[in-house]
Amino acid sequence: MGPSVKSLDLNPAIHWLSNISFRTDFEGEGPASIVKLVWDWRFARIYDENERVVDECIWNGNRNPRTLADRLALLMAGRMTTEANTLATRFPEASVSLSTTVGPWPRLNSEDTSLLQEASLELAERGVSASAANPDIRLEHLIRATEEMRTAHNTLESRIVEWAGLFLPSLDLDLNRNQIAPAVASSSNMPEAAKCLKVTSAEVEMGEKEWSGIHSLATSVMNLATDVEKMEESVRELSNNHMPSLSLLLGPLLAAKLCTTARGRSRLASLPASTIQVLGAEKAFFMHIRQGTPPPKHGHIFQHTWVCRSPKWTRGSISRMLAAKAAIAVRVDHFGGIPWTSKEISEVEKKVGEIRARKNKR
Repeated sequence: MGPSVKSLDLNPAIHWLSNISFRTDFEGEGPASIVKLVWDWRFARIYDENERVVDECIWNGNRNPRTLADRLALLMAGRMTTEANTLATRFPEASVSLSTTVGPWPRLNSEDTSLLQEASLELAERGVSASAANPDIRLEHLIRATEEMRTAHNTLESRIVEWAGLFLPSLDLDLNRNQIAPAVASSSNMPEAAKCLKVTSAEVEMGEKEWSGIHSLATSVMNLATDVEKMEESVRELSNNHMPSLSLLLGPLLAAKLCTTARGRSRLASLPASTIQVLGAEKAFFMHIRQGTPPPKHGHIFQHTWVCRSPKWTRGSISRMLAAKAAIAVRVDHFGGIPWTSKEISEVEKKVGEIRARKNKR
């Protein structure tokens, strides 16, 4: 385990600094002096050019972890505290200074240190709660988990197909690939599994423990397939709620994958169509830059049936058009527009047909 929060050295005091220069006349000082406004969560001070305190405003509010967490969040957002605003009002003729010099600043006492530690924990809990409420983060976890589970399923399925194929020599492993794991999982021995697959098994004696191993593996494959389906249903539900227009256009799984690759709906909505078109083809893109290979025409968007089931010579044009429509759809979702309906999707599908017809005539 890492060090606890209480073991951290919080001195010198953690404070948000803003060096703002003022020019004002102090009584007895003669010419105008340069002063700086410096503040943290405890108080704000005005320093002159000799780092002497000119004015000070102290936080006298309810000092507890919750209120302090509110103040820390304010500082993290780059905002002034009430005390800093008060001093800024007292010295209105201000100009921003590039100086980073800070005058003498009081260290935290034991009470302040304890309060700051508790407020930091409160702030961290708020951050976790905010992340849980962010659909982009949840969608990323769902997509990553689904991909990892599907990879594990495919690997184990390949293993069970090859293993069972040793005892089923007359079975077409490619044609019956999806039926092997269910047959083995639902059988009590290999001859029974062969009967389910309508083939004969090899006359090879299989030990009870070996059968137990292959049966357990087949069962795991079946369970993983069920889990993947459940995860994909979760992705569909969240994607349809978070990006209804884009999910209707591309399908919720593909829309979620684009959103995750772009690092969130907000960033996806800010990307040009040309970038959306090649999201997921980063390796091919960098090979194009470094080695001069042909640039990629599509990334994740290739998985859409309008692209992958089109003739090869039309895929680039369809991908470009579909990416342009996807850019509009995600902006509708992100900026609160009216969600798309089947009418808009029909118009896009019509354009796909026009591209195919035009390209096929050439």
